[in-house]
Amino acid sequence: MSEQQVLSIESLRMRYNGRYVLNGIDLEVNRGEMIGYIGPNGAGKSTTVKILLGLVEGYVGTVRIFGKDIADGDVEYKRRIGYVPEVAELYEQLTPAEYLTFTGELYGMSYEDADYKAKLLMDCFGLEKSYHSRIASFSKGMRQKVLLISALLHDPDLLFLDEPLSGLDANSMMVVKEILSQLSAKGTTIFYSSHIMDVVEKISSRIVLIAEGRVVADGTFKQLQQQSMEGSLTLEEVFNQLTGFNEHKAIAERFVSIVQEVY
Repeated sequence: MSEQQVLSIESLRMRYNGRYVLNGIDLEVNRGEMIGYIGPNGAGKSTTVKILLGLVEGYVGTVRIFGKDIADGDVEYKRRIGYVPEVAELYEQLTPAEYLTFTGELYGMSYEDADYKAKLLMDCFGLEKSYHSRIASFSKGMRQKVLLISALLHDPDLLFLDEPLSGLDANSMMVVKEILSQLSAKGTTIFYSSHIMDVVEKISSRIVLIAEGRVVADGTFKQLQQQSMEGSLTLEEVFNQLTGFNEHKAIAERFVSIVQEVY
């Protein structure tokens, strides 16, 4: 593995209930890449990420992060990663001060450093007055900002994001997208999973599309366009074409006809 290579996946397979959810994933990711990892529901995106995070065992194949096989039992690599899940249960009775210092200490930071950085990062999101308020009182957007801070507090080398813009207002989305862009430019490797195709299209330096547990496309947005039958499609259109989903109009027409049917 080269110094630039952060992540390497070879022949990754995972089976649930007799069915392969992952069926031979091969992938190499270099330092500073912003990977848009997309696919239909059930394609294996979440399973891949959970394996990379060390949350799922029983897979076949080899996964190396920072040059080490994660199957060797050494979890030290986890200190260098951050993760924002699609659905996360925050400790609602805690304050951001309590939650973020706790998270920082789990990653090896001192309480003082975690507290100092957390206050500054909360201020960047306009939440400085809520630092000592209970998370139970927070809106969805406020909770999402706390999650983002918890994932970035320790300055990870590898960041996994699953629908990280969920619940954010338009201005906050712009801020977060710019944060990710600047982190990537400074060498942070970002694994970004989302169903919001226009965001993936705009921020990703490289897009990996999986379907039925396999990589069916891997490249820049322009390269994916060239793989499709037409050269000027949106990522959503490329996605539909490469995954073989062409029924959206027919389904929508049937749905609308039922809604508007007079009984």
